[in-house]
Amino acid sequence: MKKFMLGLFLTILLTLPITLFAQTGKIAGQVTIEKSGNPLANAAILIVGSEVGTYTKDNGSYILRNVPVGSYEVQARYLGYGIETQMVEVKADQTVVANFVLIIKSIGVEGISVIADRADSDTPIAYTDVDKEEITSSLGSRDIPLVLKNTPSVYSTGQGGGAGDASLNIRGFNQRNVAVMINGVPVNDMENGWVYWSNWDGLGDATSSIQVQRGLSAVNLAVPSIGGTMNMITDPTEMKKGISFKQEYGSGSFQKKTLIANSGLVNDKYAFSFNVTRKTGDGVIDATWTDAWSYYLATSYKINDNNRLEFYAAGAPQRHGQNLYKQNMAAYDHDYAEENSGLSDLPDSVMTDYLSSFPESNAGMFYNENWYAVSPTYTGKQWWNGDLHDRYSANFLNERENFYHKPQINLNWFTKLSEKLDIYSIVYYSGGKGGGTGTYGSMKYNYHVGIESPSRFVVWDATIAVNDTSSTGSVGILRNSRNNQWTVGAISKANFRISDQINTSFGLDWRTAEIDHFREVRDLLGGDYFYYDGNDFDSTEEDYQKGLGDKIAYHNTNTVDWMGGYLQGEYSQDKLNSYGMFGLSSVKYSFTDHFADDGTGAELFSETDWLPGYQGKGGVSYRILDDVGVFANAGYVSKCPIFDEVIDDYDGTVAEDPENEKFSDFEVGLNLAALDGLLNLNADFYYTSWFDQTRTTGITDSLGNEGILFLRGMDSKHSGLELELHSRPIELVKFDLSLSKGDWIYTNDFGATYKNWVADSTGTMIETIDSVDCYVKDLKVGDAPQTQLAFGTTFYPVQGLELNLSYKYFSDFYASWDPFSRGDETDESQSWEIPDYGVTDLHLIYGLPTIVRGVQMEAFIHVFNLFDEIYVQNATDNSSYNSYDTELYSHTGSSAEVFFGLPRTFNAGVSLKF
Repeated sequence: MKKFMLGLFLTILLTLPITLFAQTGKIAGQVTIEKSGNPLANAAILIVGSEVGTYTKDNGSYILRNVPVGSYEVQARYLGYGIETQMVEVKADQTVVANFVLIIKSIGVEGISVIADRADSDTPIAYTDVDKEEITSSLGSRDIPLVLKNTPSVYSTGQGGGAGDASLNIRGFNQRNVAVMINGVPVNDMENGWVYWSNWDGLGDATSSIQVQRGLSAVNLAVPSIGGTMNMITDPTEMKKGISFKQEYGSGSFQKKTLIANSGLVNDKYAFSFNVTRKTGDGVIDATWTDAWSYYLATSYKINDNNRLEFYAAGAPQRHGQNLYKQNMAAYDHDYAEENSGLSDLPDSVMTDYLSSFPESNAGMFYNENWYAVSPTYTGKQWWNGDLHDRYSANFLNERENFYHKPQINLNWFTKLSEKLDIYSIVYYSGGKGGGTGTYGSMKYNYHVGIESPSRFVVWDATIAVNDTSSTGSVGILRNSRNNQWTVGAISKANFRISDQINTSFGLDWRTAEIDHFREVRDLLGGDYFYYDGNDFDSTEEDYQKGLGDKIAYHNTNTVDWMGGYLQGEYSQDKLNSYGMFGLSSVKYSFTDHFADDGTGAELFSETDWLPGYQGKGGVSYRILDDVGVFANAGYVSKCPIFDEVIDDYDGTVAEDPENEKFSDFEVGLNLAALDGLLNLNADFYYTSWFDQTRTTGITDSLGNEGILFLRGMDSKHSGLELELHSRPIELVKFDLSLSKGDWIYTNDFGATYKNWVADSTGTMIETIDSVDCYVKDLKVGDAPQTQLAFGTTFYPVQGLELNLSYKYFSDFYASWDPFSRGDETDESQSWEIPDYGVTDLHLIYGLPTIVRGVQMEAFIHVFNLFDEIYVQNATDNSSYNSYDTELYSHTGSSAEVFFGLPRTFNAGVSLKF
């Protein structure tokens, strides 16, 4: 890697003089659609007879830099549109403008944008576009959400540092209430709404743009778009044929190879794009290695001018070591803990006792308790995905490892039935196979063998030694928690234009899924079998002796059936644009416990009725001047409950009369584009209310009977201001600023009642009513900073060289906490407030001068956390596992568990385009 970095530096250094003295200029402009005037994203801009080209951004703009002085024929094209050509004269150090208006020639040219409900400048919502150029210049092969850090009210982190373990929060709502979509198809988990980014590892290389719509959004499907919607549009079938290859290196022995091939348009009908990626690395945090592939295929076929088919397939088969457990801050850094534990004003003896309770790890910030060394002499096989395998490393074992492959396949059909009626339909399939690892049974931990550590970890050799001599099989093993699933769905939308001013849309959304949950023996750790008698259908000693791959602990199958539909109307007249929509949805769940006898000899089964939900929203935008627009929108959602809110997967209990969570939202905003586009400003105010939040909790009555209590009725308010500003006053520099200030609080206390039994004076048990109460009124919502500032400056000092410095600052950041645990009416303290922090990243991209005709070369380097700041990026208040003393020092840093942000890391490489 040192040789690679040295070669990269020398290449840039040696080619800079060529760039400095070359006589070049720029070609810039915008591509719009005839009649509507809307910008056209991803249109190909080509210099005819050369290898020079680019693609338009989401606002239709483009720029070709470093074009040698001379006359050129510039062409704009996009599948389904007519080709437009202009002659331009490029002069030294000047920019020539070439705008294009493309005429629609066939159906479906806006298909993905329609299905995905992409917003434009006249849509009355708050949104941010991240185009291909920004993704390429700042992501650096990290998890996709991390490219959104400069977006107002969006907080994304890599959490424990494992590849694909990122988290996303918008306006104080976590991923369960953020709709994540790929080409308009929702990918949130069908049971709990979560998003697992490791399933989409590598998709950043195939993403042409990301649009984040904050708030209820313009999406008319019944998806959990409460905090917002993140919609990723993958690269279209390319108009220009070619092959590209990219080689990357990075911190933690990271290596990645990416190959992309494009056919270009064949016979004016067919095109395809293909992308394959291979990624490996040891990980920056200890034992967070990665071993991953990803692939992407897109094809398009124009049947005729009125019908078009598209096919997309994407997936990322991967394995990676995980760091899932937060630690007390003292485990990482005693100096930081002394300053931020909240104990510094107390007697020195308190601090001394605190620090001695959590000895600082020798690994420091790289500490991970989810792994430990194992002797290479242990050669036991591991079982996963239906076969035997060797472990990842002969020298260590991961307690927590993730392995999964979740391919998604879409078939799109766009048809034009008349001049006024278009139909856009998608049929999709998503399958999933894999899971995560952990321990099961009795393990030998570090404290059993006298090894000091800030937290417990498994000593594998000691555990193997016990299992090896046991006459009753392994006492502790590694298990897999499996989640095998499939989803089939269809989305169909029809657009009917009543007139030039009035457009209507209606659509259907159907999904069905089956998810198989079970645990299985992964590694016997030296024993011959593992004894498990928790399956009601096992009856012999031989049945109880479980080998590799046998199911243990639980085996449940859940099904999810979903149906939704909507109606929408749009009105556009001169400077006024408005829309309104109403949608209905309904969901049904079932649960089968394959280990539990229902008393009749059959497997335990339970199911819900159809659970309805609805949403209504609308908005209006008005362009006061050509460069100034205002908008307002409002909406109300009664959200269908997720699986965990209506069925308990422990005993199949179904909630009686489940109540939907409800959301109301109101926004107003301003859009300004001034000085011929040199200054762009977007600002908005939002007010969102969340009613009747639901959670399940276990209870035990005085007779020892266990049950499930469904807690309902918690409300919260999320309001705030958001600002984005972009300015390029001169060609040499560009400024980007984003600011968000939130006020996210819980607004009421709440509780629930249940039946209990007490003895009277005679000892007779009498039925009574007890309650579980939670006191959260006026407490701040945790898990994301409520104040965020991002400022970026991009320099273009010489032709082909782009240097970006980006600074992000976070404050008013309260640790995550469980509102349903606040049962003490006298505890009115906020959760621990995480110290403010700021991080600077550096990105450098250099397009090397063309030396070999037809070959373009680009070098790049990203440095994250440039100044090596030490900061907490995620925290949980009053940890159940790693707190010092929650009785005496509740809601302080000493009682929290944290993930620190990564220290300085880098990603660098070169790309070649042929």
